[in-house]
Amino acid sequence: MNLPRVGHIGFLNVLPLTYAYKKIFANEFVLTDSVPAVVNEMMKKNLLDVSLMSSIEYARQSKNLIMLPNFCIRADEDVTSIILVSRKSIKEFDGEKISITAKSATAHCLLKIILSEGYKISPIYDVQNLSVEKLIPDDSTAALFIGDDALQIHLHRDEKFFYYDLGHEWHKMTGGQMVYAVFAARKSFSENSPELLQKICEKISQGFEYGLKNKSAAINSVLDKKPFTFDELDNYLGGAIKWNLTDAGLDALKTFYKFAYKINLLEELPNIKIFGL
Repeated sequence: MNLPRVGHIGFLNVLPLTYAYKKIFANEFVLTDSVPAVVNEMMKKNLLDVSLMSSIEYARQSKNLIMLPNFCIRADEDVTSIILVSRKSIKEFDGEKISITAKSATAHCLLKIILSEGYKISPIYDVQNLSVEKLIPDDSTAALFIGDDALQIHLHRDEKFFYYDLGHEWHKMTGGQMVYAVFAARKSFSENSPELLQKICEKISQGFEYGLKNKSAAINSVLDKKPFTFDELDNYLGGAIKWNLTDAGLDALKTFYKFAYKINLLEELPNIKIFGL
C-alpha cells in the first residue's frame, strides 16, 4: 500500500510536531516539508492527501477539503511571528507601497483586513521575496514577514523602524484569537480512506504529545541552525503559539472568513466541515 502523502510547514511555530515527524514517523508518511505557499498549491493540485495549510487557503479550497479536528496553529493575542516593519506609523500607510512576503497566504489577507477594516486605509501591495538582511525594500514604506524571519525581526528590533504584530492588531480589532493554519485532508482521501485518515489524526496527536514531552530536545536540535536562544524558543512555543483548535478558535476563524469575504479576498464563505464530527 502506498504511504499517505502528508504536507508540513516546517516553521518553528510547529517545532514539536516537526521533531516528532523526524524522530518517530520518519517511515510513516511521504512527507513534504515546505513554506505555506508551496503546500497550499500542492493540496490544490491533489499532490498531497493531508497537510497543515494556511487558514485562508483552506477556505478557498474548502469544497474539496475537510478540516481535521483538535489541532491548528493559533495565538490568543500577540503571535510574534507575523510582523510588519515600517518606516512610518501604520496610520500613514494610505497610498503607500507595502512589500509582502511571497511565502504566505493567511498573513496577506490578515494585513489587508486590518488595514482596510481596522484603520480604513488602502495601501499598495507588492508580493516579493524579502530578506531580514534588508528589512524594507528601497521603494516600499513597509514589509510584512512571517515565520522564523518574523520572529527574528521581532526579537531584534531596530529603533529607527515601527513594528506591528498582526496577532496583536487582530485582537485589538476583534477581541478574539486568530487561527493561522489548520490541518486538512482532501475530501476524496477522507471518503476513500477514512480509517487511514483517522490513523493520521491519531499520529498528529501523538506527534504533538511526543514533541511537547521532548520540547527541550526539540529546541536544542535547531539551535545551531537558527538565530535564537533556548529561552526565546521556549517562551515562543506554547507561550505565544498554541496548537489546540478550540471553539473560540473556530469562531475566530469564521470572523476572519467573514472579513475576507467582505473585502473580496474570498469568493464565498466556506462551509467548515470537520472530520469525524
